[in-house]
Amino acid sequence: MSKITVTPSGAALGARVTGVDLSQTLDAETIAAIRAAWLEHLVLAFPDQPMGHDDLERFTRYFGPFGDDPFIAPLPDRPRIIEVKREAHETASVFAAAWHSDWSFQDTPPAATILHSKIIPPVGGDTLFCNGYAAYDALSDATKARIEGLQAVHSAALAYAPDGVYGATDGPDRSMTIRPDERARAARLHPVVKTHPETGRKTLFVNPGYVRTIEGLSDEEAFFLLIELYQAAHDERVVYRHVWEPDMLLMWDNRCTQHMATGGYDGHARLMHRTTVAGP
Repeated sequence: MSKITVTPSGAALGARVTGVDLSQTLDAETIAAIRAAWLEHLVLAFPDQPMGHDDLERFTRYFGPFGDDPFIAPLPDRPRIIEVKREAHETASVFAAAWHSDWSFQDTPPAATILHSKIIPPVGGDTLFCNGYAAYDALSDATKARIEGLQAVHSAALAYAPDGVYGATDGPDRSMTIRPDERARAARLHPVVKTHPETGRKTLFVNPGYVRTIEGLSDEEAFFLLIELYQAAHDERVVYRHVWEPDMLLMWDNRCTQHMATGGYDGHARLMHRTTVAGP
């Protein structure tokens, strides 16, 4: 029997998992227990987990093949691991400081993101998450009927095109190696309301980081509808604020959550290592 202990955060999503050593090979029963907890709580935090690159890659593969991570250079010797890095001296904008679901502009966005803390600032640097199931459930019946069958247009242009947020005019002292590209302008359609492939639950699948508009609506109609949906998605009642600790591993479900980084740690370094699990 798996010996993990799962302690819910008390918010609309999130739980803390103890009783497991992620630097060791896990048996099938423990992996299944972690997956069940992940599907239930959407965001799992594993405290006190010193891990090397091999450990992080092994843990990622328990949940599926690696995802494709565009526009950010990986570690030189680890093509599946990205550094989310900010040096103490940096003045560039905080990376990922807008609500988004990772790589939702891909044909098949990643199922999971896994992030391991290496250097944690003494203040700030929390990550916010929101529950797409709860946001959808909170909508009125009229809004649910209106958005059923609609398709949102997702694109990475705002962030990763050469003239995007992380383009040529981005802060010269940014320590992360971001690679803007014209291919970021490509657009892909995803349903505004998705059915989670494992839980069968309906979830909102729109985010302000990557959604440009809604197919078939005028720009004005799409704007006001998206504002309504984002108000539901980011309502404090469906948001969990994650406070990081050193050597903590976090995994979350991109299919039914959004997240955003927060700042508040200017003058302090912060370093994370990240992988993704391919969808769906």
